[in-house]
Amino acid sequence: MPDAADAILTAQKRRRTGGRAGNRRRGGAAIEQMPWRLPVNIDRPTEPLTEEGVERLHHATMRILEEIGIEFLHPEAVEILRAAGCTVQGENVRIGRDMVMEMVAKAPAKFTLMPRNPDRKLTIGDGHILFGNVSSPPNYYDLEIGKKVSGTRQQCANLLKLTQYFNCIHFAGGYPVEPVDVHASVRHLDVVFDKLTLTDKVMHAYSLGKERVEDVMEMVRISQGISHEEFDASPRMYTNINSTSPLKHDYPMMDGWMRMARRGQGLVVTPFTLAGAMAPVTMAGAVAQSLAEGLAAVVLAQIIKPGVPCVIGTFTSNVDMKTGAPAFGTPEYMRATQMTGQMARFYGLPMRSSGVCAANVPDGQAMWETEHSLWAAIQSGTNMVYHAAGWLEGGLVASPEKFIMDCEVLQQIQRYLEPEVCDVSDDALAVETIREVGPNGHFFGVDHTQERYETAFYQPFLSDWKNFEAWEAAGAVWTAERAHTLFKRIMDEFEAPPLDVAIREELEDFVARRKAEGGAPTDF
Repeated sequence: MPDAADAILTAQKRRRTGGRAGNRRRGGAAIEQMPWRLPVNIDRPTEPLTEEGVERLHHATMRILEEIGIEFLHPEAVEILRAAGCTVQGENVRIGRDMVMEMVAKAPAKFTLMPRNPDRKLTIGDGHILFGNVSSPPNYYDLEIGKKVSGTRQQCANLLKLTQYFNCIHFAGGYPVEPVDVHASVRHLDVVFDKLTLTDKVMHAYSLGKERVEDVMEMVRISQGISHEEFDASPRMYTNINSTSPLKHDYPMMDGWMRMARRGQGLVVTPFTLAGAMAPVTMAGAVAQSLAEGLAAVVLAQIIKPGVPCVIGTFTSNVDMKTGAPAFGTPEYMRATQMTGQMARFYGLPMRSSGVCAANVPDGQAMWETEHSLWAAIQSGTNMVYHAAGWLEGGLVASPEKFIMDCEVLQQIQRYLEPEVCDVSDDALAVETIREVGPNGHFFGVDHTQERYETAFYQPFLSDWKNFEAWEAAGAVWTAERAHTLFKRIMDEFEAPPLDVAIREELEDFVARRKAEGGAPTDF
């Protein structure tokens, strides 16, 4: 059997006849996709914990906070918590359960994030399930390159174009791939400029020190053409922080967390607890530790600015006990996500989870692990799904083919959640149509079918429903190859969303000034 990469390249070369024009469908659009919408999860959540189980997990979480404590490596955070009545010994902070519950209750159960395009505003919570792009891999892989390479600004921009293009992607998370060809001191300026000019969706700031957070908040403010007072009045963006498990919050992330809290922006805390390595090997113990780390950050935010929107996240999975490598999309990951969702509802907080996998290339393993992760998001009542499209190798690789393959799944999930699929009105039950057709007819030609045939069922843009012989006659193109062809078509037809010329110039001037000032400090 030939090497898979060789077979893919051979197939690509075979189909490249016709040049650029050959990549266009009649009518111009690369795909016909579902319209922009904010999906609502109409399913009852999967709740593996009994009422007693919820109480036991809550009690364990509170014991961690009260008896063991969380290390805050930011002196100002420690002093804020001390002044609020927490028990402090050095960097260790212990928080009583009464304070935890009082502060967590101040966070809203739902809130709105407003991007520069008001038509793309998001409701976080209230049953919504929203999907974001892959964020933060240092490496990139596509079928044309055929190997893992360090990310570049152009690759990052291309993935941002996919983020904007697909209606099933609701928010632009962190860098979809780290552009390591741009120095770290100014990387945030270039990528955020690209993000604000290539997309008009809700976006994110890395909490990695003062300069990066302050610069991104200012660039978002400029992009929306609003005053500082208007920016501070309601959340226009968000940050996501990870605790340094076990039981620590580091300085840069806490610094950004507090700065964003003071300005009333969206806050997501997602402990990265890998059972068996950074957390107990049992999933209940890992979830309890994760909740304690996350709730500690929520308490701090609510002390700083009561009512600031906070989301509790989960990244609780397990390691491969043979190699120590992270595993994702596992049965344990699914259960941990469901358990965290049950606890998020107990605490009255919106929830974030992820669409993740450990696979190295966009293959069958990548899709089944990601789909397990995505189904866990549905079952848990997740509101924000990070890394929903494009993630490979446990977050070390971003892939445009995987991005597009994932978007096919996301569209199918959104269709699955549409109430009309399980409509039981008289019209949908169709008893009179069944009477009309009777036992000897068919339903193709009846009015009930003819009125609905174009919209009755989900129509894929990537899946191939031909039988084997027809598929073989059409070139025997595998899924990842079809995704690569679509990636090229989308890049060809992409048009950036409109942006006022004066606002663009103001962003350019800000970036130039901050670069001249040195950007963010680094040690290299």
